[in-house]
Order: sequence, then structure tokens, then C-alpha cells
Amino acid sequence: MKNFISLNDTAGSPDELIDLALRFKQDPFSSRTGHRKTLGLLFLNPSLRTRLSTQKAGHNLGMQVMVMNMDSEGWKLEMEDGSVMDGASQEHIKDAIRVICEYVDVIGVRTFPGLKSREEDYGEKIMSSIVKHANKPVLSLESATRHPLQSLADLVTIREMGITRPKVVLSWAPHPRALPQAVPNSFLEWVKATNAEVTVTCPKGYELSDEFMQGTHLVHNQEEAFDGADVIYAKNWSSYQHYGERLPVQEDWTITKAKMGLTNNGKFMHCLPVRRNVIATDEVLDNHSVIYQQAGNRVFAAQAVLEKLLQS
Repeated sequence: MKNFISLNDTAGSPDELIDLALRFKQDPFSSRTGHRKTLGLLFLNPSLRTRLSTQKAGHNLGMQVMVMNMDSEGWKLEMEDGSVMDGASQEHIKDAIRVICEYVDVIGVRTFPGLKSREEDYGEKIMSSIVKHANKPVLSLESATRHPLQSLADLVTIREMGITRPKVVLSWAPHPRALPQAVPNSFLEWVKATNAEVTVTCPKGYELSDEFMQGTHLVHNQEEAFDGADVIYAKNWSSYQHYGERLPVQEDWTITKAKMGLTNNGKFMHCLPVRRNVIATDEVLDNHSVIYQQAGNRVFAAQAVLEKLLQS
């Protein structure tokens, strides 16, 4: 595996990585592939779980880990090739990435979309530029349109439920801010590669890109979608068609105990951080969820990916 940016980097099947992550969960120190290797993590945006879990994953493999918050500790980056840098930008992304690659064996990068230009965000301008200029493996810690480490951990968590053909529902939920589509996009991309039956439920106007929706069942009635489900994965996202906008929604899409009661004793999942009593009620989060197991599996998902990147 040369890079880890999307499901495509796994040759379309997540099974090997899921199996490896579960083996690492049983014995986190079974491999020293990372001995005398260095992992560099660059954050252009905030992080808690992704940062800590990937650091721990690197340590479990014997790696040294360096972390830099580029948004507060680095120079302002120029992304355009051929630009005349006589403005605010102080360092070109080409130079920054090539220099970092002199110091590390794997480079992890986290960046969010601007939610202003759909063409720019879905063109993955920043991540693509980093991959272009890097001569070491690149690990996505979330990009404008995908969050593959989160999705791998999600599939590990679903696998642990032991359901032969789970009915999985991705549900839109409220949020006071306009949020990216990366997590729901990525979750659909990955879960469709399993034997799960996948339904998306959202208010009209919040349908995701056809690229990710294809192969799923779309239901605009949340309670109808929840009927008999084994897994409820909740996430807010802004509109794709009216890009980056928060369209008005009249119905109550907060996930409650009563709605979870419609499921097949279903488990609630969320990538965190979660707005309690907005996305889902305390009762759901504290008594019907696997959110902490899901977060814990982030370590072993990252460890499996790093193992494969180092082996290559």
C-alpha cells in the first residue's frame, strides 16, 4: 500500500485491514515494523481522537512520532504551483512537504474543506498537492471529502458486533454549524464494500454526492429508516447540492431513546465529538451506543494502516 487516502488504496476491500486491526487489538505490540522509523503528523485543523490514536498506534509499532500544528506553529502555506509569492504566504507546500519527507518515513496530514467551492474541495486540492510532492507514504488523517482512518475503525467496530448481514443506517442529525461531508462520504464508501445492507436517511436537500450514495437505499423518513436496523450511524453534514449551506429543516432529527426503540436492539455510532442532546440525547449516548469502543478502535485501525505502509 503506497498511500492511504481512500478505500481505493486497499484495492477495494477493507477485509485485510480489519483483520489486522483486530489482531493488533489482541496484541498491540506483536509487530516492531516501526522500530527506528519516524512518523510525522501535520495538522492544518483541530484534532483529538485522530491525533492521539495515531500517535499511540505509531508508538505501539516502535515508531518515533513528531507532531506539528501547521495552522498555529508553521508558516502560511502557498498551494498554487507557479505562484508569485509576494503576498501573505511564506512557504510553498512543495518545499514544506519535501523538507518534511527528509525527516520522516510516513507523513500523516489532516485538512478540512473550505465549504465555499465544491469543485475545489472535491478536487482535494490540498491532499492531492501533498501526495504529488511527497516521496514518502502519505496517510490521510481526514481530508476535504474523506476520513478513511475513521471509516476503518467504524468497520472494525461493526465487525465486532458479530452480525452476519447487518442493517446499517447512516442518519443525518442536527448541528448548529455547517459541517463537512467527509465522515459520511467515507463511511458510505467503506461500509458498501462489506456485506451490510446500507440505508441513508436525511432531510430533502441533504443528499450526499451520487459518488457515495450509489448502492444505498435513500429514505427521507428517519423513523421508517430506523425500523429493524442493527446499527445507527449519526452525523451532521451540510448540503452538497447547495454546497456548504445549512438548509432549514422542520422535523426533529435528534436521535432519541424512542427512535432507537424502533431498531433491532440497534447500537448507536458517532465519530465524536458529539453535541449532546442535539445530535443524540444523553440516554442514547450513555446507554445505547458503542462510541467509546469505536474511538478505542481508532488506535488499532491506524496501527494496521501504518503496518501496511511501512511494509511497502
